[in-house]
Amino acid sequence: MGNSYAGQLRTTRFEEVLHNSIEASLRSNTVVPRPVFSQLYLETEQSLAHDGRAENDDEDDEDGSESNSPPIPYQMKPPPEGCCTTDGFCQAGRDLRLSSLASDPLDVPPGFMLVGIKSPSLPETLLVCAVDRRFLPDERGRNALLGFSGNCMGCGEKGFRYFTEFSNHINLKLSTQPKKQKHLRYHLYRNNQGMLVKGALICWRGHDGRMRQMGSSLSEGHVTSDEQPPNLASHTPASYTAGSHVDPVGLPQIADVPHSLTNGNHAVPSITQPPLNQSGPGRPSVTGPHANAGPPKKRHKGWSPESSANSQPESTVKTPPSSSSLSTLPVSSAVTNGTRSETAAPLSSSQGCSTPLSPPGLSVTVPDQLLHTCRLQPVIFKGHGPLPQLTGNVSEVLVSSLLQSCYLSSQTLPRVYQHYGPSPIQPLSTEMQILLTVYYLVQLGPDQVPLIEDLEQIFMRSWRESHLSEIRQYQQPQTPATQGRHYGIETPSTLPGLPQHLCLPPQSQQPLTPSQLPWLAQLAASSCGEGVVVLGEQIRSLAQGLQQTLSRLMEGRLENTSYVVIIVTAPGQETQSCVVVTGKHQCRALAESMYSPSEGLKEINHQLSTGVAQELIHFCNSLGQDGDMDSLLDSATVDSNEPSPLSSSQESAEDRSLKNTHSPKDTHSPKDSLTQCPKDSPSPKESASSPKDTCSEYSVEWREVRPIQLAVARKLLSHVCAIADSSTQNLDLGSFDRVSFLILVPPSEVTFQQTVLHLWSSGVLQELGSLDLDCVSLRDAERYVVKMDQSAQARIDSLIQEAHSNSYTLYILVHDHAHWDISSASYSSSDSGLGLVDQLLNSRQVRDAPNILILHVTSFPFALQTQYTRISPYNEIHWPSAFSNDVDLYHERTRYFGVSELLESTRSGSSLPLMRYDSSFESMASALEERFPKLHSAVIRTTVLIQHYCVALMAASGRIGGSHNLHKHTSVETLEIVQSLLSAAQQCPAHHGHMVLLRIPSLALAAWAHRRLSRVRRQLGLEESFEIILGNPNQALNIGQTFIDQIKMWLKIQDSDWVPRTYLELEALPCILILSGAEPLGESLPRSLKYCDLRVISCSYLQRTTLEQELGLAAYLVRAESRPPHNPGPGSDLLESDAEKLSSTDNEEEEGQENEDSPLSSSQQPHSCPDSGALDPFSAQSTTSPNVQKGTVDTTQSPSPSQTQFQSQISSQSFPYPQPTPHHQTQPQVQSHSQAQPISQLQPQPQIQSQSQLLSQTNSQPYTQTLPQHQSLSQMQTPNPQTQPLPPTQSRRQHSKSTSSGSLSPRASSPHLSCSWARGVSRPPSVLLPRALYDIITASDSSGLPRCTSFLPHMSVAWASSFRPLLSKMMTCTEQSLYYRQWTVPRSYHMDSSNRTEGRSDNFHPRRLLLSGPPQVGKTGAYLHFLGILSRMLIRLMEVDIYDEEDINYSAQAEGVQYHPPSAPWPNPDIMRTMPFDYTIHDPKYDDISAVYCPAYKPSAEGNPVRQEDVYLRRRTSRIKLSKYAAYNTYHHCEQCHQYLGFNPRYQMYESTLHAFTFTHLLLGEEIQLYFIIPKSKEHYFSFSQPGGQLESMRLPLTSDWSPDCIKSPIFTPTTGRHEHGLFNLYHAMDGASHLHILVVKEYEMAVYKKYWPNHIMLVLPTVFNGAGIGAAHFLIKELSYHNLELERSRRLEGGGPAGDVWPFIILADDSCVMWNAVDLDARNGPAEHAVSLKQVLQHMEACPDLAHYGLCGIRKWSSRGLTGNRQREPFSRGHLHDFLLLNVDRSQNIQYDQNRFTCHDVDFTLRLHSAGLLVCRFNSFSVMKKQIAIGGYRTFIIKTKMTDVPTSVGPSQYVCAPDSKHLFLATPAQLLLEKYLQHTSQKLFPLSTKNYTHPVLSVDCYLNLGPEVTVCFVSSRPHSVNISATGLLFSGLLLCFADSFVTPGFLKKFTFLKGATLCVISADRSSLRQTVGRLELEEEWRFRLSDEFQTANAKEDRPLFFLTGKHI
Repeated sequence: MGNSYAGQLRTTRFEEVLHNSIEASLRSNTVVPRPVFSQLYLETEQSLAHDGRAENDDEDDEDGSESNSPPIPYQMKPPPEGCCTTDGFCQAGRDLRLSSLASDPLDVPPGFMLVGIKSPSLPETLLVCAVDRRFLPDERGRNALLGFSGNCMGCGEKGFRYFTEFSNHINLKLSTQPKKQKHLRYHLYRNNQGMLVKGALICWRGHDGRMRQMGSSLSEGHVTSDEQPPNLASHTPASYTAGSHVDPVGLPQIADVPHSLTNGNHAVPSITQPPLNQSGPGRPSVTGPHANAGPPKKRHKGWSPESSANSQPESTVKTPPSSSSLSTLPVSSAVTNGTRSETAAPLSSSQGCSTPLSPPGLSVTVPDQLLHTCRLQPVIFKGHGPLPQLTGNVSEVLVSSLLQSCYLSSQTLPRVYQHYGPSPIQPLSTEMQILLTVYYLVQLGPDQVPLIEDLEQIFMRSWRESHLSEIRQYQQPQTPATQGRHYGIETPSTLPGLPQHLCLPPQSQQPLTPSQLPWLAQLAASSCGEGVVVLGEQIRSLAQGLQQTLSRLMEGRLENTSYVVIIVTAPGQETQSCVVVTGKHQCRALAESMYSPSEGLKEINHQLSTGVAQELIHFCNSLGQDGDMDSLLDSATVDSNEPSPLSSSQESAEDRSLKNTHSPKDTHSPKDSLTQCPKDSPSPKESASSPKDTCSEYSVEWREVRPIQLAVARKLLSHVCAIADSSTQNLDLGSFDRVSFLILVPPSEVTFQQTVLHLWSSGVLQELGSLDLDCVSLRDAERYVVKMDQSAQARIDSLIQEAHSNSYTLYILVHDHAHWDISSASYSSSDSGLGLVDQLLNSRQVRDAPNILILHVTSFPFALQTQYTRISPYNEIHWPSAFSNDVDLYHERTRYFGVSELLESTRSGSSLPLMRYDSSFESMASALEERFPKLHSAVIRTTVLIQHYCVALMAASGRIGGSHNLHKHTSVETLEIVQSLLSAAQQCPAHHGHMVLLRIPSLALAAWAHRRLSRVRRQLGLEESFEIILGNPNQALNIGQTFIDQIKMWLKIQDSDWVPRTYLELEALPCILILSGAEPLGESLPRSLKYCDLRVISCSYLQRTTLEQELGLAAYLVRAESRPPHNPGPGSDLLESDAEKLSSTDNEEEEGQENEDSPLSSSQQPHSCPDSGALDPFSAQSTTSPNVQKGTVDTTQSPSPSQTQFQSQISSQSFPYPQPTPHHQTQPQVQSHSQAQPISQLQPQPQIQSQSQLLSQTNSQPYTQTLPQHQSLSQMQTPNPQTQPLPPTQSRRQHSKSTSSGSLSPRASSPHLSCSWARGVSRPPSVLLPRALYDIITASDSSGLPRCTSFLPHMSVAWASSFRPLLSKMMTCTEQSLYYRQWTVPRSYHMDSSNRTEGRSDNFHPRRLLLSGPPQVGKTGAYLHFLGILSRMLIRLMEVDIYDEEDINYSAQAEGVQYHPPSAPWPNPDIMRTMPFDYTIHDPKYDDISAVYCPAYKPSAEGNPVRQEDVYLRRRTSRIKLSKYAAYNTYHHCEQCHQYLGFNPRYQMYESTLHAFTFTHLLLGEEIQLYFIIPKSKEHYFSFSQPGGQLESMRLPLTSDWSPDCIKSPIFTPTTGRHEHGLFNLYHAMDGASHLHILVVKEYEMAVYKKYWPNHIMLVLPTVFNGAGIGAAHFLIKELSYHNLELERSRRLEGGGPAGDVWPFIILADDSCVMWNAVDLDARNGPAEHAVSLKQVLQHMEACPDLAHYGLCGIRKWSSRGLTGNRQREPFSRGHLHDFLLLNVDRSQNIQYDQNRFTCHDVDFTLRLHSAGLLVCRFNSFSVMKKQIAIGGYRTFIIKTKMTDVPTSVGPSQYVCAPDSKHLFLATPAQLLLEKYLQHTSQKLFPLSTKNYTHPVLSVDCYLNLGPEVTVCFVSSRPHSVNISATGLLFSGLLLCFADSFVTPGFLKKFTFLKGATLCVISADRSSLRQTVGRLELEEEWRFRLSDEFQTANAKEDRPLFFLTGKHI
């Protein structure tokens, strides 16, 4: 199917698919069925485009006429002779009418469904036929295959392939062209009695008027009242009541479908696909919407609707299904949360279309004064059937359709469950839904609010249980044990909260009848007393029930009733129902949840501004008998001059200093060095000014990059590289030379400043080079961050302009906090500030700019993961887990503590959890809510909370007389918060304290709270103690000057103008931060946050994003330095009884002890353990832990420092978990202060000690004494083999006795004068929640996940179907993303909702990435680091490693002669001939080969170092930036190169032809055939016998031709193994000049080179050269070129031109030449090199006037040291040339490259060329840079044995062996073995030659490398050759390699040898070896032994080489 994303395994059974496939192929010869495996695996999802082209494919193309053209007149074919033509019968005479066939058993083949056909001649009945499902549309009118396949149900004839043919067969007598859309009208199904009845309309698109037909079909009377199927719309996709109970008010019933419920146009993929189980490691399997978005044109072979529309939504509600319905709000389960429009008064307008259609007399009058009388506003949930019209006082009643939409979506079966087999799976019946609703309401607690999500899940689970066997049939077999990641159907044990016996509904045995429903419902309701009232048996209509309910409510008879369920079950009509909510708490909660968040805030503002809340505020001010708050405050203000002890239990400074002792230095905590306070410690006022009071524990370190951030940055980078590497050409990283960026943040001033601060301190700006290193100020950084408010438009427009003009800059748009604004621009008003992201980031300019990449960063990505998302699942990066199987992967110094850890802390149970609710606050708030029913609960709760804070401040300040009475007017939690806030700063010498976060979403309420608290603080004289900060997103941070000075002192800031701009800079400032704003906008909070007070956040908006983002405020990085690596949870202290906790109540001692014996009740929790700071997640001992020895040391005892008793009977019930052994029993007091526990104190203490005694005793003992009892911490906490590893989400710690050091808290020895801030840094803040949210968040789903995760992920998305599985606990982030991509659709006001309709085949934007990670985890640091490393990578991409080595072997004395003037442009041949040839090899790559003897050269004393073969020494390279004239490999694709590389629109890519070319050569002995691969675009370089005929020659220019844009010489590049990395893209190097470039490749690599370089000419070497070396390639290139030169000459002669004028030069270039340079002699500082194009180099060389005189030219190899000494002034030299050669094939005709050579072939060739008298010239004014390429190349030959393909290490001595011996043969060419053998063992072979330069080895006619210690003297035996004078030279050896006839005995006698010199003769076989010895009369002077004959270690068939050694006599 050409899908780029793997589909998931179909849940249909394999055999069934196979069967269908076979059957379909038998049935059809036009529509080829899809292969079985593609049906099984390629399940994809359907595009939902509503006006794309795909929409119209099915009908319009079917009959060739556009839908708006007049119908073609149609003439039916006459029926065959003698057949039946009666209406209602087929031509075979069988009855087809539904009335006749209703009870007959019909044989419907699999894959077919029964359809009712409307015959124009029989309007009153339907004809039955079976049609292949694939040719019918789904319930949205989509995805019908074109064409038809049907069977006749009368005569059984099968395989009708055309509807025309079929309509003839069944006698449809038509006057128009038969169209299936017109005549296939109804689905048919069997009801419970087994009768075939008419079902829903088939939803052909574009056929309107369906509502009328549907209505009339109800009253047609086919369904009598006694055959009512118990379930509504069992499997009927298009109407919500078709075929169910006939109802006198049929029409209104149908019509009662408010528009907001139309979720018909939303994909509902089936519940049964386990979408993730088949995915491979890197391939998400459900990837959301896809490329094949609709059926293909015409009769596409093998396309099945399953492939793209597998399970489309079957919406039971279908108000007109034209594309206009897209604009209505899709509502499913709980989606109307935000829409009050439907329920607001006046009610008549909000009731949708049901109101006008209600029959008269059925209206309900709402009584006056309802709200006043009942103090509540009842909520009516529409249920089944139309709600009667409400009249009268309608504004005091709310109507909600939430329940109705839940009912509907629960009856909308996904397609996969429909029409399977004889008994279709039925949805839940109406009766069952109502009964389950009653069950659900009954089990709700009195203060719980019904949640539609819960009800929906109950429906789903009940439905699954009742259909378990049928569902399983279509499921993959999976047991609950294996369910792990499959989220298929679960087997629920019980429904949540339902009594066990009610769990399986009666439906599973037999259907529930309407008559049973009322009494069953009443039975269920009876269990809860008056809580739920069911009105059923006497009620005849909903109107009657509603009227009764309202009158009962007015009479006060429903005082204790929360819900009234009204059920109407009249015989012969459909069951109707509705639910009236009458509980005060529930009504308020539901009413408030109907506001959208912005409406809710407006309502609060309205109540505050109109003064409605004044009465409440006044009420709260009164403290009953204790007077009035204001008067008490006034009294406090009067006597505020006297110093105040903080509270009665506060000890004096002197007592404190007595107890102040050091903690031992042995502890692991890094911050133990607390400064001691002297005995007479100054008062707080003095100490603020005294410089010596500093806190040694204070440090701020939030700016460092953590290892996990580095890892995420690298993941981001690898995703960007993956986009660039993909074949889609969406991002060309190689073309960018720098990075620029813009960070978009929400419109919060603090977030803006915080991002600027992070950016400024990250160093990214310096790294990007945009600013100088020193002068980067915060102002500069602000240019790169923009708030998404109205100013953003201009900034982004300018960025788009900039990106357009700077195509070489890559722009990264970082959209931080990306879930904040996802509104569609078309739905948002400009003043709301929403929709900006859509308008700017989704604009066409940004989308299409190839150099803009968007990175969305968010903690809550769910809203961006819908079916219509723009982000590919492959471009999502999820924050990794720091732990894998308890292994710390990143070795972080901090541990992240987030939402899941908070939840974990509520579960452990043994101590006070970090997340809790405040029951006394809740009870006070709910009492006031009842008293003030008209006020919004946020107003009431905020008022109460601020009142509590004010009273607590008064009580804790000690300035109010009789303050103990004040305690009862606040809650214990609030008092503790305030006391700890006040006392913390007093305990630290530098006055460090902590932050209390007070979250108040409403700006108006927050401002009021700020004023109120500030006033109380002022009156109590506490202005110096702590700051109160109003955090308004629209305003900058504002704090008092004294506090600013304090912070500046702590941070050592000198700048007088500095003010803190972010909350992070408030580290350690004691303060209350009131954070307002509808939602947090990404503000980070300091580590000193200790309490996160969320008691007044709204409980109405239960979306996952909303909840998690509020909880995310408490997310925290806990220090984790000394924590053992296997411990999964974040570390913290044990419960410490620090003095900062003041007594919370007067009787706290008794309370503490009472509470020990019982699990704490929620109301006691606050008292029992004031230090809620960090208890539970760390210190709780898991009761299941097998290692009970590690007894924990926290306890619920001792809430206050004064309580130091420790009962001796400690092992009674005081620990709620297994008892540790006696010596592990602990005193919490002691434990918290020091690790050095004396052994004596580990025993239970019978006597009560004062704390000071305990402490002094503790510290008097040396630390080591504890070790014998139990080992040190590191030993104690090493992983225990039997300890079960805890999952990373469970942050539990198993404590040993010596934990205090392991609990990373910076520990002070004294509880008193220590820095509370330093202790707090090691533990996360406590979170206080509203009770309602606490219950929801801490409850868990059946999947084990917190309940909140199963909520709708975001307000602007909707669930695609109720039949979705639950999220599973085992899911990874990627799987969650795929889940949301499958099961959520964006609402119309979501910015992605338009993403389907743009007609693009893929909806993913290719350059969009999504980074998601939990809140406060460090995402900003990660993406900033990513920007840095991306910039570095782009610079690195523009740099290459170039060999940078100095030339070798220059003798000490420099030559003094200057031959050419330094500025000579070209060499003079006459001067060149006078220059001596430099035999010495200077190329550093040859520093390990034999030197060539040259009399003038004196080697340096030490000789060349021997390079160890086994230790490959890395050659020296330099990293150089690519110039604009560089050669590139395959990874470079810029726009200019596209055509060059073959992406030319004129030529199909890869369009090239293979041409054979044959020529003979003497040395090869036979004809050889070469192949040229010539792209169409390059054919003009060749001549053919006729166009497209035989290749004749490669065209060559004339010497006289010259063009400024042309290179005359063909360039040949031999290459192997470097198809990706070879530098063959010469487009830029040639500066656009036309040139002929030929790659010379081996035959076996031809295909891969052709794939990567489709537009390059290839010369393919013959097969025999597959194993050959570089010598063979050069040999063939040269010989072919000469052969071609002759062909061209003869071609020119035939054309009448001069033959000798053809250009005879070719270029032999290495595949690693990357750049070329020229020397500029006129540079200011002496000669300098600069980059030039290859075109310039070649044109200069080709223009040399006497070029024809030279046999070979070349250029220098570049070195950063340039030319040294005297040589730099000589522009030309004569010596060895390498790497880049200009070869004259004409002059060098008789000198061939040695085709057998693997190494040093160029040295050998140059020596032979020179000896033949040809001129060799090196242009020193040019140099070539060679790139280091570690892959491939001709030097990489592996020597391996014949036996195995595995490379084995074979030493050089094994490369040869004695002939005929048994030896390990090697699978390596013989010549290579010989060369390697000679290189490595020459010191044994030529012992006299080693390190003996003056006595070289004489090598005749060839140069072979004998290793660096041996010198070789090359001589040529050819007559007239140029040789070194050998007179007076004594040679230490003679090397004869394949000696030919020019070598004669007389020639050899010219040379003299040392005695004992070695002879080595090499031949191709043993006989020629003997012939050579005889012919050259060698035995006269050389002595041979039999044992001196050797062969290379090759098998006979591999033709080994033989050699013979001898000694000189």
